[in-house]
Amino acid sequence: MKIALMDSGIGLLAAAAALRTLRPDADLVLSSNPASMPWGPLTAEEVTELALGCARAAAVHRPDALIVACNTASVHALAALRAELEPALPVIGTVPAIKPAAALGGPVAIWATPATTGSPYQRGLIRDFAGTAAVTEVACPGLADAVEHGDEAAIDAAVADAAARTPAGTAAVVLGCTHYELVAERIRAAVAPSALPSLTLHGSAGAVAAQALRRVAAPAREGTGTLTVLHAGHPAALPPTALAYPQALPFTAPA
Repeated sequence: MKIALMDSGIGLLAAAAALRTLRPDADLVLSSNPASMPWGPLTAEEVTELALGCARAAAVHRPDALIVACNTASVHALAALRAELEPALPVIGTVPAIKPAAALGGPVAIWATPATTGSPYQRGLIRDFAGTAAVTEVACPGLADAVEHGDEAAIDAAVADAAARTPAGTAAVVLGCTHYELVAERIRAAVAPSALPSLTLHGSAGAVAAQALRRVAAPAREGTGTLTVLHAGHPAALPPTALAYPQALPFTAPA
Protein backbone atom coordinates (compact mmCIF):
# COMPACT_ATOMS: atom_id res chain seq x y z
CA MET A 1 0.00 0.00 0.00
CA LYS A 2 1.22 3.48 -0.85
CA ILE A 3 -0.39 6.71 0.39
CA ALA A 4 0.60 10.17 -0.84
CA LEU A 5 0.11 13.37 1.14
CA MET A 6 0.39 16.90 -0.20
CA ASP A 7 0.58 20.21 1.64
CA SER A 8 2.23 23.58 1.29
CA GLY A 9 4.94 22.43 3.70
CA ILE A 10 5.41 20.36 6.84
CA GLY A 11 1.78 20.53 7.95
CA LEU A 12 1.36 17.09 6.38
CA LEU A 13 3.49 15.59 9.17
CA ALA A 14 0.50 15.20 11.50
CA ALA A 15 -1.48 13.05 9.06
CA ALA A 16 1.67 11.17 8.00
CA ALA A 17 2.41 10.29 11.62
CA ALA A 18 -1.18 9.11 12.09
CA LEU A 19 -0.85 6.90 9.01
CA ARG A 20 2.44 5.48 10.27
CA THR A 21 0.70 4.55 13.53
CA LEU A 22 -2.29 2.95 11.80
CA ARG A 23 -0.28 1.17 9.09
CA PRO A 24 3.46 1.02 9.83
CA ASP A 25 3.95 -0.92 6.59
CA ALA A 26 2.43 1.72 4.32
CA ASP A 27 4.78 3.44 1.89
CA LEU A 28 4.35 7.21 2.19
CA VAL A 29 5.00 9.98 -0.35
CA LEU A 30 5.15 13.49 1.14
CA SER A 31 4.79 16.13 -1.59
CA SER A 32 5.03 19.83 -0.75
CA ASN A 33 6.33 23.15 -2.03
CA PRO A 34 7.79 24.93 0.98
CA ALA A 35 9.37 27.68 -1.13
CA SER A 36 5.83 28.84 -1.97
CA MET A 37 4.79 29.16 1.68
CA PRO A 38 2.52 30.54 3.02
CA TRP A 39 -0.54 29.67 0.94
CA GLY A 40 -2.98 31.44 3.25
CA PRO A 41 -2.64 34.92 1.68
CA LEU A 42 -2.71 33.63 -1.94
CA THR A 43 -5.66 33.79 -4.31
CA ALA A 44 -7.79 30.71 -4.92
CA GLU A 45 -6.29 30.42 -8.40
CA GLU A 46 -2.74 30.52 -7.05
CA VAL A 47 -3.48 27.92 -4.37
CA THR A 48 -5.09 25.66 -6.96
CA GLU A 49 -2.08 25.87 -9.27
CA LEU A 50 0.35 25.05 -6.45
CA ALA A 51 -1.82 22.23 -5.13
CA LEU A 52 -2.10 20.68 -8.59
CA GLY A 53 1.69 20.81 -8.91
CA CYS A 54 2.20 18.97 -5.63
CA ALA A 55 -0.52 16.43 -6.47
CA ARG A 56 0.86 15.71 -9.92
CA ALA A 57 4.34 15.16 -8.51
CA ALA A 58 2.91 12.70 -5.98
CA ALA A 59 0.79 10.93 -8.61
CA VAL A 60 3.94 10.03 -10.57
CA HIS A 61 4.73 7.61 -7.72
CA ARG A 62 1.44 5.76 -8.30
CA PRO A 63 -0.06 5.95 -4.81
CA ASP A 64 -3.28 4.21 -3.85
CA ALA A 65 -4.76 7.40 -2.40
CA LEU A 66 -3.87 11.09 -2.06
CA ILE A 67 -4.48 13.10 1.09
CA VAL A 68 -4.80 16.84 0.63
CA ALA A 69 -3.25 17.52 4.04
CA CYS A 70 -3.89 21.25 3.84
CA ASN A 71 -7.05 23.05 4.85
CA THR A 72 -6.42 26.00 2.51
CA ALA A 73 -5.88 23.67 -0.45
CA SER A 74 -8.99 21.71 0.50
CA VAL A 75 -11.00 24.94 0.51
CA HIS A 76 -9.80 26.20 -2.86
CA ALA A 77 -8.42 23.28 -4.88
CA LEU A 78 -10.20 20.06 -3.87
CA ALA A 79 -12.68 20.16 -6.74
CA ALA A 80 -9.91 20.72 -9.30
CA LEU A 81 -7.79 17.94 -7.80
CA ARG A 82 -10.66 15.47 -7.87
CA ALA A 83 -11.63 16.47 -11.41
CA GLU A 84 -8.12 15.70 -12.65
CA LEU A 85 -7.17 12.64 -10.58
CA GLU A 86 -10.32 10.71 -9.71
CA PRO A 87 -11.54 8.03 -10.10
CA ALA A 88 -8.11 6.51 -10.79
CA LEU A 89 -6.67 8.09 -7.64
CA PRO A 90 -8.96 8.71 -4.63
CA VAL A 91 -8.45 12.22 -3.25
CA ILE A 92 -9.21 12.86 0.43
CA GLY A 93 -9.59 16.44 1.60
CA THR A 94 -8.97 17.82 5.07
CA VAL A 95 -12.04 19.19 6.84
CA PRO A 96 -11.83 21.17 10.10
CA ALA A 97 -13.15 19.07 12.98
CA ILE A 98 -16.09 21.35 13.66
CA LYS A 99 -18.68 18.61 14.16
CA PRO A 100 -16.95 16.72 17.01
CA ALA A 101 -15.92 19.99 18.66
CA ALA A 102 -19.46 21.37 18.56
CA ALA A 103 -20.94 18.08 19.75
CA LEU A 104 -19.52 18.80 23.21
CA GLY A 105 -21.97 21.68 23.48
CA GLY A 106 -19.72 24.51 24.63
CA PRO A 107 -18.45 27.57 22.75
CA VAL A 108 -16.08 26.70 19.90
CA ALA A 109 -13.20 28.70 18.41
CA ILE A 110 -11.91 27.80 14.95
CA TRP A 111 -8.28 28.79 14.43
CA ALA A 112 -7.48 28.96 10.72
CA THR A 113 -5.48 30.83 8.10
CA PRO A 114 -6.83 34.18 6.88
CA ALA A 115 -7.81 32.50 3.57
CA THR A 116 -9.94 29.89 5.31
CA THR A 117 -11.40 32.14 8.00
CA GLY A 118 -14.67 33.61 6.83
CA SER A 119 -14.62 31.62 3.58
CA PRO A 120 -17.93 30.31 2.21
CA TYR A 121 -16.49 26.81 2.67
CA GLN A 122 -15.88 27.22 6.39
CA ARG A 123 -19.11 29.14 6.93
CA GLY A 124 -20.93 26.25 5.25
CA LEU A 125 -19.31 23.75 7.61
CA ILE A 126 -20.33 25.86 10.59
CA ARG A 127 -23.89 26.06 9.29
CA ASP A 128 -24.09 22.32 8.63
CA PHE A 129 -22.22 20.90 11.62
CA ALA A 130 -22.02 23.38 14.51
CA GLY A 131 -25.60 22.91 15.63
CA THR A 132 -26.46 25.30 18.44
CA ALA A 133 -22.86 25.78 19.61
CA ALA A 134 -21.54 29.33 19.62
CA VAL A 135 -18.70 29.52 17.10
CA THR A 136 -15.98 32.16 16.76
CA GLU A 137 -13.68 32.20 13.73
CA VAL A 138 -10.14 33.23 14.69
CA ALA A 139 -7.75 34.13 11.88
CA CYS A 140 -4.11 33.32 12.68
CA PRO A 141 -1.94 35.39 10.33
CA GLY A 142 1.67 34.24 10.23
CA LEU A 143 1.26 31.15 12.38
CA ALA A 144 1.59 28.51 9.64
CA ASP A 145 4.65 30.24 8.20
CA ALA A 146 6.25 30.50 11.65
CA VAL A 147 5.65 26.78 12.28
CA GLU A 148 7.07 25.92 8.86
CA HIS A 149 10.30 27.76 9.58
CA GLY A 150 10.58 26.77 13.24
CA ASP A 151 10.64 30.44 14.24
CA GLU A 152 10.01 30.14 17.97
CA ALA A 153 9.51 33.85 18.62
CA ALA A 154 7.11 34.19 15.69
CA ILE A 155 5.17 31.10 16.80
CA ASP A 156 4.80 32.52 20.31
CA ALA A 157 3.70 35.92 18.96
CA ALA A 158 1.14 34.47 16.52
CA VAL A 159 -0.28 32.07 19.12
CA ALA A 160 -0.51 34.85 21.73
CA ASP A 161 -2.27 37.14 19.25
CA ALA A 162 -4.84 34.50 18.31
CA ALA A 163 -5.34 33.48 21.94
CA ALA A 164 -6.08 37.10 22.85
CA ARG A 165 -8.85 37.09 20.23
CA THR A 166 -10.30 33.78 21.40
CA PRO A 167 -13.35 34.41 23.61
CA ALA A 168 -13.13 33.67 27.29
CA GLY A 169 -15.02 30.54 28.25
CA THR A 170 -14.16 28.69 25.05
CA ALA A 171 -14.69 24.94 25.46
CA ALA A 172 -13.05 23.67 22.26
CA VAL A 173 -10.51 24.93 19.74
CA VAL A 174 -10.62 23.52 16.21
CA LEU A 175 -7.19 23.48 14.61
CA GLY A 176 -8.23 24.53 11.12
CA CYS A 177 -4.75 24.37 9.59
CA THR A 178 -2.62 21.26 9.58
CA HIS A 179 0.47 23.23 10.62
CA TYR A 180 -1.27 24.16 13.88
CA GLU A 181 -1.43 20.53 14.96
CA LEU A 182 2.36 20.57 15.24
CA VAL A 183 2.15 23.17 18.03
CA ALA A 184 -1.12 22.03 19.59
CA GLU A 185 0.18 22.00 23.16
CA ARG A 186 1.49 25.55 22.84
CA ILE A 187 -1.94 26.61 21.62
CA ARG A 188 -3.57 24.81 24.53
CA ALA A 189 -1.27 26.54 27.02
CA ALA A 190 -2.05 29.96 25.55
CA VAL A 191 -5.83 29.51 25.51
CA ALA A 192 -6.26 27.56 28.76
CA PRO A 193 -6.05 30.49 31.23
CA SER A 194 -9.28 32.03 29.87
CA ALA A 195 -10.96 28.85 28.59
CA LEU A 196 -13.20 26.39 30.37
CA PRO A 197 -11.31 23.82 32.47
CA SER A 198 -12.56 21.11 30.10
CA LEU A 199 -10.86 22.74 27.08
CA THR A 200 -10.30 20.30 24.19
CA LEU A 201 -8.37 20.72 20.93
CA HIS A 202 -9.56 19.10 17.71
CA GLY A 203 -7.29 18.36 14.77
CA SER A 204 -8.04 16.42 11.60
CA ALA A 205 -4.98 14.19 11.20
CA GLY A 206 -6.37 10.99 12.69
CA ALA A 207 -9.70 11.20 10.88
CA VAL A 208 -8.19 11.98 7.49
CA ALA A 209 -5.65 9.16 7.82
CA ALA A 210 -8.41 6.68 8.64
CA GLN A 211 -10.52 7.91 5.74
CA ALA A 212 -7.60 7.48 3.33
CA LEU A 213 -7.15 3.88 4.41
CA ARG A 214 -10.85 3.24 3.88
CA ARG A 215 -10.61 4.59 0.32
CA VAL A 216 -7.72 2.33 -0.73
CA ALA A 217 -8.91 -0.32 -3.20
CA ALA A 218 -6.71 -3.10 -1.81
CA PRO A 219 -6.22 -2.31 1.89
CA ALA A 220 -4.73 -5.71 2.67
CA ARG A 221 -1.80 -5.15 0.30
CA GLU A 222 1.26 -4.43 2.40
CA GLY A 223 4.09 -2.03 1.74
CA THR A 224 7.57 -1.87 3.20
CA GLY A 225 7.24 1.34 5.23
CA THR A 226 9.30 3.54 2.90
CA LEU A 227 9.27 7.35 2.96
CA THR A 228 9.63 9.52 -0.15
CA VAL A 229 9.89 13.30 0.26
CA LEU A 230 9.31 15.68 -2.66
CA HIS A 231 9.78 19.45 -2.70
CA ALA A 232 8.26 21.05 -5.81
CA GLY A 233 8.45 17.63 -7.43
CA HIS A 234 12.13 17.04 -6.70
CA PRO A 235 13.53 14.40 -4.30
CA ALA A 236 14.29 15.92 -0.91
CA ALA A 237 14.53 15.11 2.79
CA LEU A 238 12.52 16.27 5.77
CA PRO A 239 13.88 19.74 6.59
CA PRO A 240 15.70 20.24 9.90
CA THR A 241 12.83 22.40 11.19
CA ALA A 242 10.43 19.47 10.75
CA LEU A 243 12.56 17.22 12.91
CA ALA A 244 11.92 19.45 15.93
CA TYR A 245 8.25 18.46 16.06
CA PRO A 246 7.12 15.23 17.75
CA GLN A 247 5.13 14.18 14.67
CA ALA A 248 8.46 13.65 12.86
CA LEU A 249 9.62 11.01 15.35
CA PRO A 250 8.16 8.02 13.45
CA PHE A 251 10.35 9.03 10.50
CA THR A 252 13.59 9.60 12.40
CA ALA A 253 13.71 6.58 14.72
CA PRO A 254 16.31 3.98 13.75
CA ALA A 255 14.98 0.91 11.92
